[in-house]
Amino acid sequence: MTMVVPHMTAGSGHPIGSAAPLRTGAEYLRSLDDGRAVFVDGERVKNVATHPAFAGAAQSCARLFDIAADPAMAERMTVTSASGEQTLRAYQIPRSHADLRAKRLASETWSASTYGLIGRTPDHVAGFFAGYAAVPEVFAAGGQHFADNVVSFYEELRDNHLWATYAIVPPQIDRSKPAHQQSDPTLYAGVVRETDAGIVISGAQQLATAGIYSDYLYLSCIHPLQAGDENYAIGVGIPMNAEGLRLYPRRPFASMASNTFDHPLSSRFDESDCFVVLDEVFVPWEKVFIYRNIEVCRNQWWKTPGHAYGNLQAQARYATKLRFMIGLAKMMNEITGNDGLPPVMIQMGEIAALVSIVETMLEAQELKATIDANGVVWPCKEALYAVMSLQSELNPRMIEIIRELTGAAMITMPSSIKDFESEVTAPDIERFMRSGTATARERAALLRMAWDFIGSEFGNRHQQYEKFYGGASFLVKQNMYRSFDFKRSTAMVNEALALGV
Repeated sequence: MTMVVPHMTAGSGHPIGSAAPLRTGAEYLRSLDDGRAVFVDGERVKNVATHPAFAGAAQSCARLFDIAADPAMAERMTVTSASGEQTLRAYQIPRSHADLRAKRLASETWSASTYGLIGRTPDHVAGFFAGYAAVPEVFAAGGQHFADNVVSFYEELRDNHLWATYAIVPPQIDRSKPAHQQSDPTLYAGVVRETDAGIVISGAQQLATAGIYSDYLYLSCIHPLQAGDENYAIGVGIPMNAEGLRLYPRRPFASMASNTFDHPLSSRFDESDCFVVLDEVFVPWEKVFIYRNIEVCRNQWWKTPGHAYGNLQAQARYATKLRFMIGLAKMMNEITGNDGLPPVMIQMGEIAALVSIVETMLEAQELKATIDANGVVWPCKEALYAVMSLQSELNPRMIEIIRELTGAAMITMPSSIKDFESEVTAPDIERFMRSGTATARERAALLRMAWDFIGSEFGNRHQQYEKFYGGASFLVKQNMYRSFDFKRSTAMVNEALALGV
């Protein structure tokens, strides 16, 4: 195998090792017009940034880069490299508890701009690659060149302020059989052949959330693999416009959003979950980090801080979303006049308790973080997996309480904003759909937002996302089991037993 060391970053023309100027939102939007193959309603999308189904979210994503590029936000969103260049704090490898907190605050800032509704912002997979670059010896177990490759790719992403997402779960075709025993060996994404210049991959993988808005796809596998599955035990970086790479987003909710008043969230924050098809996609060796190695494919998640960094961002985003959610509930109670009633206060107190648990466990990941022999800070896995294990149970409970509090309010709204504009309907709407503290239009705007958050197809997708974004709950609970300090607890029991001997 001939290993090729890249001298220039893909598509940027910027040398690795010297950071490019911070990317602006306008530059990001222009970059989306790169020939990537995205298909909706049986047709290829010409430009994600201008297509009606995706343009609103593309603008929201562009704002992330503008926030980071704002000189007033430099300390919050960026870090100065050894060469004096600014790079996104998302790619920082933390060397102190203060560094870890700074990463979390940067993620919260980005999350606040989307109210926690875009989950796979650039800082999510950036966290994984920061973790990989922090412990490259995990990849060196497959060969030192793979460790060198993953560090070089991390530097490319970091120095050019790029956005990577991932597809790391095989399609749900026949889960009763391992990858290599599927009816067709190219159903799951895997290696079909190699050349002196690289490898060729065919098959499918899911679920590249925000894939249509990203620069790169990280293709790997987090599902357990077994002997015989070596062709699927890979980790590679693929540009989103690579020949043979096709993205199939689920139905875009923004395409059904006629205006931002009636669809205030789904029109702007639908990040699009994508099914990925790879048809003879060529990957040069320098973009291969794991090659036919089941052990390394597994260890990348658990023996580097990558999974913890990525999910620190995910929990910062979730905590932000919950603050927005409880704010909606509070304002709905106030606008209805129920806010001071004891039963309402009790239910809101329960939501507040659950929101506070998530926020406190987020901070505990920093406070209980450890520093390894190389000076790299690892977030506390016990705190991370504890809250992730309960998320699939806590989130539905909070949503259910809000449903109880609002009663029929969210489904007794006018049909659309046009009812406020019609001379025939407006008088009735304005007279009977107001509240004691708000006009009918103000009340409708709030309840429309609440419905979009909870009851619409967009809202229900979010409930499914929060239940499974970290994997099935039993898998997350296994992570909790592996991370918990059982020895400390059993030592107490043994001490108590010894007293009676």
